[in-house]
Amino acid sequence: MLMAHPAVLRNLIEQYETLMVLEAESGARDARRRMGDVAYTLCVATGTGDIDSALVAARHQLPGARPQDDSLLVARPVNLPSGAIAGILR
Repeated sequence: MLMAHPAVLRNLIEQYETLMVLEAESGARDARRRMGDVAYTLCVATGTGDIDSALVAARHQLPGARPQDDSLLVARPVNLPSGAIAGILR
């Protein structure tokens, strides 16, 4: 598999994060469209199928990333109210 240059990945990550802020603040259609374009490019560049996975993969390919550190890939614990699991399992 071809690997994107780290400078390209860093630029794409920065663009995506900036566009997320712009879209959240103004809901601008142009920002949303461009965000989709950047997300697609990140997915292609990292060989992933969704933006969350693409961001994790891209960050792991940057210089200084700890390749053995999979902490970004581990699910965070969910705090459920007591008895919630019992209610689900019934």
